[in-house]
Amino acid sequence: MKRTLSVLILALCIFLTSCKAEEEKTSLSFYAMDTIMSIDTYGENSESASLAKERVLSLEKLFSVTDENSELFALNESGSEELGKETLELIKYALDMSEKTDGALDPTIYPVLREWGFTVGEYKIPDSETLSALLKNVGTDKVHINENSVSLDSGVMLDLGAVAKGYASEECYKILKENNLSSALINLGGNIRLLGSRPDGNPWRIGVADPLSPSDNLGILSVTDCAVVTSGNYQRYFEENGKTYGHIIDPKTGFPADNDLLSVTVISDSGTLCDALSTALFVMGSEKAEQFWRDNKNFEAVFVLKDNTVHVTEEIYGSFSLENKDFELKIIQ
Repeated sequence: MKRTLSVLILALCIFLTSCKAEEEKTSLSFYAMDTIMSIDTYGENSESASLAKERVLSLEKLFSVTDENSELFALNESGSEELGKETLELIKYALDMSEKTDGALDPTIYPVLREWGFTVGEYKIPDSETLSALLKNVGTDKVHINENSVSLDSGVMLDLGAVAKGYASEECYKILKENNLSSALINLGGNIRLLGSRPDGNPWRIGVADPLSPSDNLGILSVTDCAVVTSGNYQRYFEENGKTYGHIIDPKTGFPADNDLLSVTVISDSGTLCDALSTALFVMGSEKAEQFWRDNKNFEAVFVLKDNTVHVTEEIYGSFSLENKDFELKIIQ
């Protein structure tokens, strides 16, 4: 009788704890940086989600490439501006990542991206003459920084799209943590930043989309307190004459990246790093991307290849479960 009563009490405690966690969940969705975003928090300081949202909106006003009132827009229009600290630091970060990735990530690619129509949704294949002319203005050596002033060579324009959402996710993370929350899921248009673990103490289960069927999960990552970002040309693309053209442009060719990769997922303790590397590694292709990981090892990754193999770095291997059995899982060492 006592044993039965103890079991019932334990079950009731678990049930009440679960209900309490669910009651304390706050979900906030909004549109910013050209995508739908959401912040799920667990705890009594639910108003901190609104503070995080306002932070994202304030950053959009700095980094937007299309908002006529943003600092970045002003720089692209005038070619020379004195910038605030955050915009300046993010430009420096993007330039540094461009150097580290041998140009696979390049913030000066914006005029090419715009010519393809990916910034406004009016897609077209640029003619070779136009593309050649635009590529002459691509390169980080055409960006000059003097204290808090940035100047661009004629025809050069910057886009921080490959790092801005990652940076914003880190800022949200800081706000939630400073408000004593211990469990939250920040999703800024697929840029995931996790605070702690799930309310029940278990790891978060983050789906890695199947690039061939994006509504389905290829696999599940079980992770805590980290950032997870996926890039792939299945996310935004158009088709013409039976060929698919994706939105991730190779700065060396001016054409959408086309190699043996379907998608790249990067996991680290920095959303900004994940955002930058997911794009750069996708442009590189699997061989160079995997070697980049070996040379740096400050992140983990899941590479989905066109030959139906999934290459997973060794530290994350045990935390990744493959859902689609048509793919073969391999470990990178």
